[in-house]
Parts: sequence; C-alpha cells; structure tokens
Amino acid sequence: MDASIHICKATPADAGIISRIVERSIRVGCALDHRNDPRTVATWTHNKTIDHVQPWLADSRLYLNIALLQDKPIGVAMAAISGKVAFCYVQPEWFRRGAGQALVHDLETWLIAQGLPHARLNSTRTGEAFYYRQGYRACAETFTVAGLHAIPMHKALSPPS
Repeated sequence: MDASIHICKATPADAGIISRIVERSIRVGCALDHRNDPRTVATWTHNKTIDHVQPWLADSRLYLNIALLQDKPIGVAMAAISGKVAFCYVQPEWFRRGAGQALVHDLETWLIAQGLPHARLNSTRTGEAFYYRQGYRACAETFTVAGLHAIPMHKALSPPS
C-alpha cells in the first residue's frame, strides 16, 4: 500500500467527488463487467448521482469512507450496519496500489466496532480477485442483476487483538 494513502470518513461535502469517482470507476475500470454496453452502464450508474449519495452520507446506518492521496480523492467505499459492503470503487489509475485494500480494511474496522462477526458483499467479475485477496470467499451461486454477474461473498471479521 502506498504509505501516503489516507482513509477518512466521508462528509456531506464529499458527495460530488464520491459520485464522480464511482461513475468513472464503473465506466473505465469495470468494462469487463459491462462490456461498454451503454444501457448496462446507465443502469449501473443511475443511482450513483449526487442526489443519491447525499442521503447515504446522512444515514447513520451507513458508513462511507474516502481514500486520499496527498489530499486528492482516489477511492470511496460504503458499508451498512447490516454487515453488507455495498461498494468499493477506486479511480482506475490507482487500481492495485493499495487504496481499495485500505478502504475495505477501514469498512471492516467499522463493522467490527458495530459488533458484526461477518461481512458480506456481491462482487462483480472485476472485483472478485480483489475481494478474494482481502479474505472474502464465494458463498452462493453467481446471479445476474441488470445484465451484470454478481458473486455473493462473505468474510468472518476478527476484532483486533
């Protein structure tokens, strides 16, 4: 992991950058999943606008974090109090450089603080190997939503010793 990556809780002022990072990561970084099909991309991104992100930031059942490199936002992630990791998106030029790992670790720390013993998520094909490296394992059959393959995964969370 790049030592200068800093993870912090997202604030309402971050809604615009969160929306932009998510949309760009989907459009550019997740082509394996959407195969540049405009309808699939539109379906995937339609609920990632600023107007959708703002309520997430105000919801105490959700935790959004942001990865900063020298104060420049490079990634975002979100988890719910239910134990679900909703997403982790990183600017494509920062793939495989530690930002995603740091974001997920921070989400897991928050989930542990909420008393949750497990985290779960639905991964895309693009994210599957990444989540596998973070300790997540497939736990059910792959299914399709809006033209995208979703791989259900889970991970037992361990409180720090």
